[in-house]
Amino acid sequence: MENIKKGKSNIWEILKYLRVFRGRVAIGILLVVASKVFSVADPYVMKKLIDVLVDEGPGAPLELIAILIVIFFALRWGGNLLEGIKDYVFAKVQTGVRKMVSLDVFEHLISLPAKFHASRATGRVSRKISRGTSSLETIFWFLSFNIIPTIIEILFVIIIFIRLFPLSFTLTFAIFVVAYVSFTIYITETRQKLLLEANKKDDKANGQSIDALMNYETVKYFGNEKYEYQRFGAFLGDWAKVAVKATKSGANLNMGQGLIITAGLTAILVLAIGEYLKGQATIGDFVLVTTYLTRIAIPMGFLGFTYRTIKEGLANVDAMFRLLRVKNTILDKPDAEKLETCEGDIEFKNVSFGYSKDREVLSGINLKIPARTRVALVGYSGSGKSTISKLLFRLYDVSSGLIAIDGKDIRDIKQESLREHIGIVAQDTTLFNDTIFHNISYGKPGSNKEEVEQVAKMANIHDFIDKELPEGYETIVGERGVKLSGGEKQRVAIARMLIKNPSVLVFDEATASLDTKSEKMIQEEIKKLSKGNITTIVIAHRLSTIVDFDKIVVLENGRIVEEGNHEELLGRKGVYYGLWQAQSKNGS
Repeated sequence: MENIKKGKSNIWEILKYLRVFRGRVAIGILLVVASKVFSVADPYVMKKLIDVLVDEGPGAPLELIAILIVIFFALRWGGNLLEGIKDYVFAKVQTGVRKMVSLDVFEHLISLPAKFHASRATGRVSRKISRGTSSLETIFWFLSFNIIPTIIEILFVIIIFIRLFPLSFTLTFAIFVVAYVSFTIYITETRQKLLLEANKKDDKANGQSIDALMNYETVKYFGNEKYEYQRFGAFLGDWAKVAVKATKSGANLNMGQGLIITAGLTAILVLAIGEYLKGQATIGDFVLVTTYLTRIAIPMGFLGFTYRTIKEGLANVDAMFRLLRVKNTILDKPDAEKLETCEGDIEFKNVSFGYSKDREVLSGINLKIPARTRVALVGYSGSGKSTISKLLFRLYDVSSGLIAIDGKDIRDIKQESLREHIGIVAQDTTLFNDTIFHNISYGKPGSNKEEVEQVAKMANIHDFIDKELPEGYETIVGERGVKLSGGEKQRVAIARMLIKNPSVLVFDEATASLDTKSEKMIQEEIKKLSKGNITTIVIAHRLSTIVDFDKIVVLENGRIVEEGNHEELLGRKGVYYGLWQAQSKNGS
């Protein structure tokens, strides 16, 4: 498991971002308080107006009535106006915090070592970021539009009840609020467990259906459409059982909340009627009480949903911030230097490495690759060839020993500048779901059209792009480059590598998955490129392509067992000789 740094609670994490907008937050809170003062005051003005009309009848002074109507309008619309201004103020806070968090998480994730990404499903990590950032906005929305305004309104109503009515009104109102909140939290907690279980089962069903659809060819090859349908049905059946319980629990919550709200409203109405019958309250007081209760009951009716949403939101935010707390184990040293120029002289000194403590992949590797030479790494699958290229890029750090480039330990060089000087074309070329122009220029962001076309010509793909694709360099290649053939993808990858003008070229079994025709074309490109004034490392599966290389290094079980040129290695009749003979018999 990855190392996770111990961090503060989610609230403190969120406050760190809110501090950037502290001025807007302070103004927003003041606007909420002011709008609620207006909101609580307008029913009181209505009470005064009703009392005047009831007491004075047709002889009520029109001037006083007009003043009260104007004040009521000003308070009512003033509250709405302040709410709108608050939305203006908070708009930048919500979007700003989401933007900052998204950038921080993305920057941190993209900087994490390959070990983290190899152990995590990209889709799950992406969902955590998406859910977390969306939940931040949701939490802000509910806090600013529901919870904080409702709490402020309840406090103001309690103050008014204390000032205008007997203590029994305040106590009844307080009991009603406490009972309502307690019941809502209790039932929501129970329902939350059911909803989480239902979500897990839904995710499982969803995952199975997506897996089947993504591997539709395999499903059809084996005629397993019915089998996959039955599996999906079984998963949905499990989900439905829990979902029904969650729905029933939601119905219980709504009925219970309705009972408490109705009971509280009825109790205060009874008290108000009693006071009126005793002559201690007016019709206006009666209207005032019912208005306050009705107004507070509306937002409180959503309390269960609000509580559940915020709790789920905090859980999603926690999952996202956990990603931020994952410790980066491959960092630049404080005094790391920039590799300004690179001759391409590489040396592995007694290098050992394992992807885990109990799985050593390389052991005691000592290898010199002089600048501007061509070196091939060969061996059976699992011998550690590709791992060497990953260590050279410093996607992983060696367990022991060191790797030097131009005599400098790569751990003493800034990672960005190290990778600027090394270009790679891998066996499984990954292209972005964007234009061919974007994919080639990705090797050197900001490249112009002439530069892109120049390297495309060097990679022998310009004519194909220019003449056979209607949209030319603006052609979208599709997810992972699915709209291009294997050979076309590899030539785009070669062009992308060349545009960065590296000092070291690495070809990691770049033709292993291609058909014979495409393989020969790519091999010709590699041969032309490697004969230039540049250090070239080729991880080869077909030995006939590297017979003229300066040095061939043979790996077996994570160790170098032989090295020399083609003729020397054949003469020793060792591992390389065995590989050559096996491929010769197979017509390779």
